[in-house]
Amino acid sequence: MIQLSASATSEVLRLKAKTHNADAKLRISVSPGSCLDLSYSLTFDVDAQPEDYLYQQTTSISILVSSNALPYLDGLVLDYSEDLMGGGFRFHNPNAVQSCSCGNSFSIQNTR
Repeated sequence: MIQLSASATSEVLRLKAKTHNADAKLRISVSPGSCLDLSYSLTFDVDAQPEDYLYQQTTSISILVSSNALPYLDGLVLDYSEDLMGGGFRFHNPNAVQSCSCGNSFSIQNTR
């Protein structure tokens, strides 16, 4: 399960409104690279793929996660905060054994 904090929900709704598409869904994905092993990505997507999991967060927010990314993101809490340097999403991931100070990349425990 993936959860959004109240502040993340507000920011996602604000960004979704800029897409001018009521059917836009928040896609949370991971990809190799960046500071550590994996990095997060947030995009809006209209079409779900057959391998996607769909989380209905609110009546206005749906979250898409591919089946490949789900093991890395299960239990994720997405937050949003602003400080003197600006605003940004914060990823609170129980699967991460290490997170970079940039907040956008992480490592998981090697299962081999």
